[in-house]
Amino acid sequence: MNSPDKTSGRRDSKGASQSRTSTGDKMNSYMAHHQQVARDSFQRLIGTLVPSMMTWLVIGIALALPTGLFVALENVESVSRGWDGAAQISLFVNKVVPEEDSRKLARKLRLRDDISEVDYISRTQALEEFQALSGYGDVLEHLDQNPLPAVIVVRPVEQEVSAEATEALYKELKALPQIEQAIIDLEWVQRLYSMMELGKRMTLALAALLALGVLLVIGNTIRLAIESRRDEIVIVKLVGATNAFVRRPFLYTGLWYGLGGGIVSWLLVSVSLFWLSGPVAELSGLYQSQFVLQGLGFGQTLLLWLASGLLGLAGAWLAVSRHLGSIEPR
Repeated sequence: MNSPDKTSGRRDSKGASQSRTSTGDKMNSYMAHHQQVARDSFQRLIGTLVPSMMTWLVIGIALALPTGLFVALENVESVSRGWDGAAQISLFVNKVVPEEDSRKLARKLRLRDDISEVDYISRTQALEEFQALSGYGDVLEHLDQNPLPAVIVVRPVEQEVSAEATEALYKELKALPQIEQAIIDLEWVQRLYSMMELGKRMTLALAALLALGVLLVIGNTIRLAIESRRDEIVIVKLVGATNAFVRRPFLYTGLWYGLGGGIVSWLLVSVSLFWLSGPVAELSGLYQSQFVLQGLGFGQTLLLWLASGLLGLAGAWLAVSRHLGSIEPR
């Protein structure tokens, strides 16, 4: 009675080992078939290089438009960070306040954590600048006294760049007893941020529309590929191929179309930036700036290629799901 049990156990153990081996073989065969299908799909595209290049170029141009706008917005944000990143508050000191007290007030403001920079312009400096810029130097020289007040120019720190924080700082400084008048230059900051936000939303809307266009282009291309291989699909189904088996080459074709379009898009944006970098560097040099055009980073480039590949895969899936089911052997 014990011997059969041991034999049965060996059989069970042997049977389990054979099952594990069979599962591993199936997985290896599955992966090998995926590699073969991916390679064959790519070779088919290379075999018809001119139509494939035209499709890649169409997809690349469609993806390059929102990508270029995104890069442009990134560069504008970089430029704005190089400027005075917050509103400028001009404090006009009361003319009855002595010069030394005005300078003490400026030094006191420099110690505040919410202020990044303080420039003090004395009454004499203000008059000299006005004479140089106004063109009325001879007339101003005949004045009995200097009519201009001392000015303290305050720039909030970058973290306080929001309109609410800047407005609160403005009201606090305006209430100082030494200050006769305060002017805040906030409108240009608000306009800049509003235009930036509008640009981002327009870029997202354009990206969504062009992504839909890419889906339609790839879907129509895959539909034509399915129709051109109708007889092949019928024969393969007659010998027992499943829909997943038949669908696989077309999905890889869509993936290659999307990935190729993403690479073309990256090339177009990179070439455009290289073409514009010279004039931009010359213009920034005229303004004593070290600004240089920035392109897509490594992570952003990978994200572009991943998104384009997924778009191609999604377009192929939609086309295959719609048209492959109608092809059945009779």
